[in-house]
Amino acid sequence: MRHLKAFHTFHVAASSTSHREAASKLSITHGAVSKQIKVLEAYLEQTLFYRQGRHVYLTKEGELLKEYTEQAFQTLSLGAARVRQSNQSFLEVSCEPTLTMRWLMPRLSEFHQDTHADVRLSTAGGPVVLGSSGLSLAIRRDDFALQQDHKKIHLVEEWVGPVCSPSYWQQIQDDLSQMTKLHSESRLSAWQDWLSDAEAGQNFGSSEQTFAHFYFCVQAAVDGLGAAMGSYPLVVDDLTQGRLVAPFGFIRSGHNYVVLKQELQQVLQQKGDSEPLEAQFIAWLQSALKDCIPL
Repeated sequence: MRHLKAFHTFHVAASSTSHREAASKLSITHGAVSKQIKVLEAYLEQTLFYRQGRHVYLTKEGELLKEYTEQAFQTLSLGAARVRQSNQSFLEVSCEPTLTMRWLMPRLSEFHQDTHADVRLSTAGGPVVLGSSGLSLAIRRDDFALQQDHKKIHLVEEWVGPVCSPSYWQQIQDDLSQMTKLHSESRLSAWQDWLSDAEAGQNFGSSEQTFAHFYFCVQAAVDGLGAAMGSYPLVVDDLTQGRLVAPFGFIRSGHNYVVLKQELQQVLQQKGDSEPLEAQFIAWLQSALKDCIPL
């Protein structure tokens, strides 16, 4: 496109407080930014910025154009990332920390054995930016609003319930008022939600302890410090191997574990008959998680 450089300059300037700031981001002069903006304004026959003091602001037409340039350059970044990875047999995947450590990591060798592909994991929770960040996929609990360009693919429904070590349960089962409820800062309402949804009438005690991360909260339950509100996929191995017990069973939390991927139609046309690596990994996750529902 003839004016692609001008559009890119506008794209950066539209997210900056001044043309000087945009110039710094682009490693060009302030005058070069102003010149490219003028070229674009002449081409579009519209004023895109107005000045107020030392700052510049978008006009109504500039705000409209910004919406389109954000979409265009995000799509271009995603396409470039996928081209770079087209001949590489690995995925960059972001996954919630506790799900990574207590469920995914122990099973990941199975996927590698089947595909000979590597999954490069990073741990994070909550909102995520795919594509331009270099991430292929993100595995999340669906407890936040998604970006419009992210597609949500269901993995497994979440069930929750109190879990503790067998020895701790032996200590408190005759007097639940002795229980220490373990909390995570990322799920502070988990116990209250369960008590309400399960209509539990027992006195579960007033003693509480809070941890910065859910992983520490579950580990504290394994170590006999109290009872945590366990999410079934995250504690299934501990239950199977006898490190934890779930004396009250599990109920639906109203949330699901999902895969997020970029919603972009036909960025690259896959060649050959082999299934794209992303699709293979998602199918493997769905198969591996299909039994992570309590009986």
